[in-house]
Amino acid sequence: MSMTLEWFDLRVEGDPHPRRFDSAASARTYLLRVERLSEAAADELLIAGEVHPPLSRRSLELRPLHSE
Repeated sequence: MSMTLEWFDLRVEGDPHPRRFDSAASARTYLLRVERLSEAAADELLIAGEVHPPLSRRSLELRPLHSE
């Protein structure tokens, strides 16, 4: 039996290189600790796929990486 990971790419305003996460939970941990988002802003990003100031210091987009 094979488990499939759901990968996510985080794009941060001003940075051409996406950060990749193997789950929404690992992305959320990064957002809270490194990007220092509030819990409300991290939740908004996970639900809507993007967040902008004033909820965050800079614009962020989180998209699932689809396998082909």
